[in-house]
Order: sequence, then structure tokens, then C-alpha cells
Amino acid sequence: MTKYEKAIYHIIHTSSMHLTAGHIFELLKKEYPKVVLATVYNNLNKLWESGLIRKITLEGMPEFYDRTGRHDHLICRQCGEIADISLKDLTASLRDRLGESYLSYDLKVYYLCPNCRKI
Repeated sequence: MTKYEKAIYHIIHTSSMHLTAGHIFELLKKEYPKVVLATVYNNLNKLWESGLIRKITLEGMPEFYDRTGRHDHLICRQCGEIADISLKDLTASLRDRLGESYLSYDLKVYYLCPNCRKI
């Protein structure tokens, strides 16, 4: 793993937030002031393709990056806030239904967050 991959992996796995490439770029620049945004994107893609991080894709929004530990996401339909939630693991149920052929799943539950419900 390159120094940038290690640093980006560490940023993602120690953050309590879901970060965009831009957020990660700004955090990484604190340690590596000469880093460029293309380097961040290239390393994020390597980490994602290796299965070391998760990519969260939402319509009309930039991609977010997250740690790989088993969890699902609550997504506010109004403001786009993403929150982690631990729901029942569906792996056994999916395997029973589909066999061994599926690669992974990413459960996203859309709702209105408490702040948006106040409006």
C-alpha cells in the first residue's frame, strides 16, 4: 500500500462521517500539502476495487466513502444526510434465495431526518 493509500484508508476508517473525495483531499493536504485531487481519486478507486473501503452512491450527489464493517445507511430524502444503522444481517437470507452468486449488498433506507421533519 502506498503512503497515500494508507493515509486515505486511515482517514476513512477513523472518521465518524461519510466523506466525499473533496473532504478527504482537504484532510490529506494537512499531512501532504503537495497532494493533488487526482491522486485522491486514483487511490480511492484502488481501495474500493480492493474491497478495503465502501463507496456510497446517491442520485444527484457526489460519491461518499465509508469503512467496510457490516452496517447499513439511513439517508434523508430532503437534506441528503447519511447516518449509519445496524439492521439484521441479510446475508443468510440472500444466500438462501440467490445461492452463492451474489457479491454483496448495500441497504439504504430513505427517510426524513429529525431536523427535516421539524421544517
